[in-house]
Amino acid sequence: MIRPCGARTASRAGLLAGALALGGAVGSPGAFAQGIRGADTASLMATVRVLAADSMEGRKAGSPGGARARDYLEHRLAALNILPLLRGYRQRFALLRGGTGANVLGVIRGTRFPGRYIVLSAHYDHVGVRAGQIYNGADDNASGTAAVLALADVFRKAPLDHSVVVALLDAEEIGSPGARAFLDSGLVPRDSIVLDVNLDMVGHSEIGELWAAGTAQTPMLRPVLDSVARMAPVTLRLGHDKAGTSGEEDWTGSSDHRVFQKAGIPFIYFGVEDHKDYHRPTDDAGTLTPDFFGKAVGTILEAVRRLDKLKQ
Repeated sequence: MIRPCGARTASRAGLLAGALALGGAVGSPGAFAQGIRGADTASLMATVRVLAADSMEGRKAGSPGGARARDYLEHRLAALNILPLLRGYRQRFALLRGGTGANVLGVIRGTRFPGRYIVLSAHYDHVGVRAGQIYNGADDNASGTAAVLALADVFRKAPLDHSVVVALLDAEEIGSPGARAFLDSGLVPRDSIVLDVNLDMVGHSEIGELWAAGTAQTPMLRPVLDSVARMAPVTLRLGHDKAGTSGEEDWTGSSDHRVFQKAGIPFIYFGVEDHKDYHRPTDDAGTLTPDFFGKAVGTILEAVRRLDKLKQ
């Protein structure tokens, strides 16, 4: 993640216009019991420990450590039986300062709208090694990457109405060329992407607070998230998406969702506010808050399920 963010740009209106279809099991209080909780939290943490290990050398884009992380992610998608979006999972792209980055991309076909897509994104890169210290990036963004893998496993077993692109993106920390390469490639036509759900720093909060940004740009998404917030096992707050709000940075341009937003594609960005380990060598697996992490991912799972039910 990069903060502070850039300026807000206008998003297209009405792409997801329609009535909400929120009912039945999707809206029931027991739905959160099916979230990523308990023993699954241990699985989330196990993934983070792999990605945030010293052997990954901070996962800098274009580095050997980044390549090792990429190999691991491809193996995980294959083990989960997630179909590759291309002939293989890897989409290579050139880095501005030389070298090559690569996104890891899978797809889960939807049951009702297979030609329309929710992009479930997280960047797996971090900032590498600085002054001899490894910046392992456990929260930023091994946590979001682990969460996307967990959610992809759920959605493969119980597909959504819309198809889901599982987008593990490279090089967010140097301006999001990976997200741009994905969007510019035409692998998924822009006008078929209904929403980007971007996860960046979802594993560390001592106060149990998760933020969702993006409803200022697409207000019709707010009732869905308000309904989730009322029964979420964490404190889900909406905001950080409008310039000039007292006490809040505008996160509209703070992570890979900025590329989708600039293209006029609605987004919801889930993340936490900066903490003591943000962009420091102390951002290790041991400094995450596992109970919050599991509950945050359960909350995001419920939110995506409900967002999927927005009628086209």
